[in-house]
Amino acid sequence: MSKQATLQIDGKSYDFPLVVGTENEIGIDIKTLRSATNGVITIDPGYKNTGSCESAITFLDGEKGVLRYRGYAIEDLAEKASFLEVAYLLIFGELPAESQLEKFYTDIKAESIVDEEMKKILDGFPKSAHPMGVLSSLTSALIAFNPSAVNVDSEEDMYRAIVKLLAKFPVLVAWTLRKKNGQPLDYGDSSLSYVENILKMMFKKPQEEYKVSKVVTEALNKLLILHADHEQNCSTSTVRIVGSSHAGLFASISAGISALWGPLHGGANQAVIEMLEGIKEDGGDTKKYMAKAKDKEDPFRLMGFGHRVYKNFDPRAKIIKKSADEVLGDLGIQDPVLDIAKGLEKEALEDDYFVKRKLYPNVDFYSGIIYRALGIPTEMFTVMFALGRLPGWIAQWREMRLRKEPIGRPRQIYIGENLREFKDISNR
Repeated sequence: MSKQATLQIDGKSYDFPLVVGTENEIGIDIKTLRSATNGVITIDPGYKNTGSCESAITFLDGEKGVLRYRGYAIEDLAEKASFLEVAYLLIFGELPAESQLEKFYTDIKAESIVDEEMKKILDGFPKSAHPMGVLSSLTSALIAFNPSAVNVDSEEDMYRAIVKLLAKFPVLVAWTLRKKNGQPLDYGDSSLSYVENILKMMFKKPQEEYKVSKVVTEALNKLLILHADHEQNCSTSTVRIVGSSHAGLFASISAGISALWGPLHGGANQAVIEMLEGIKEDGGDTKKYMAKAKDKEDPFRLMGFGHRVYKNFDPRAKIIKKSADEVLGDLGIQDPVLDIAKGLEKEALEDDYFVKRKLYPNVDFYSGIIYRALGIPTEMFTVMFALGRLPGWIAQWREMRLRKEPIGRPRQIYIGENLREFKDISNR
C-alpha cells in the first residue's frame, strides 16, 4: 500500500502522508494542507470523516460491533471488572494490581467530602431546574474550591486532581437527585464499594436503613462501564477542545456535561422513556407504533433502536439486556410503560423490516428501562450517563494534555457578503 495520498487541485499535485493505527485504521495527515496549497482546506460538517487526534484509549468498529478500552473487549470488562478498575484502566492505561486499586479507592474516599458552601450554590436552584444544568454548574463551581491550576508535568498533581473529581462527582450527582426529590443531602458510607456508595447516596431515605441489592449494584456497575468511553463523540471532543486551550480539568468536564445534555447525544435514553410514555397515553398499541416507524411519511421516530455508529449491532446492548431482565425480575416492577418497552423489543427482534435493517434495541433503550425501574426520574438519566462517562472524559483530557496537542481551531468556508460600503443610518 502506498504510504501517501495525492491530492490534485487546478492541475497541481500535493502529497500527504498516511497514518496507520494499530487496528489498521488509515488516515490522511493533512496538517500541512493549508500552507502547502496556499489556503485550501477541507470541509466536513459534523467531522464525520475527520480525525481530530491520535488516541490510545478506545477502539470502536461500528461495522463489526466492536468496542474495546485500552485493548480489552467491553464484554470482558463488563462481566469481570468493577467500574473503578475500568476507570483506572482508561485513565492510566493498565488494569490496576490489587494494591493499586486499593490505594486508588482509599485516596478517592479521602477526597469525597464536598465543601459545605457548595450546598449554598445548590440551594440557589429551584427544584424545577434540569439536573444536567445543576450538575454542570456544580462541577464548574468545584474550581472555586480548588483554584490552583493542575501542573500537567507533575504526575502527583495530575493524580490528585483526578482523584478529587472521581471522589466529588458522585456526591454532586446524588445531591442533584436528592435536591430534585426534596430529600436531605447524604455523603454515603465509606465502607461500601464505589458503586454501592453511589446507590446509597442517591436512594437512602431518612430514618430508614439502606439495603444493598446485589442485582441492582451489578446492573449499575455494568451500565457505568458500558458508558465509560466511546471514542471521539460530541462530549469527549468538547472536553478535548476546551482542554486544548489549557482550561483546567473541572472546567473541561463541565463543558463535556453541557455537550452531553443534548437529546442527540446523552439525552437519548430519556427520549426512549418519553416515547414509551407517549405510546402509553395513546392506548399502548405497540403494533400501531411499529407500523408508524416503518411508514416513511410518518414523522414518528422509534427511539432506542439502531445506532449512529454501530451499523450491525450495539455490543453494549447485548450485555445490558440481560441486566435489564434481571433488574425487572428482582424488583418485581409492575409498570405499563416497561411492559410497552418489552413489547416493542419483542416485535423489533422478530420483524423482518427491523431485522434486515439491523434496527436492534441499543444501549439507550435498555439503560432507560433500568433507570426507570430503579425509580430514577427521567430528567436524571443523562446525569447517570455523565457519571459513567466521567473516567473517559478524564482519560481523554489527560491524554490530550500529556501529548501537548495544539489548541483546537477549526476553519470555515465563508459564504457571507463581500465587502460593502458602510451607509449612514439616515440612508439605510
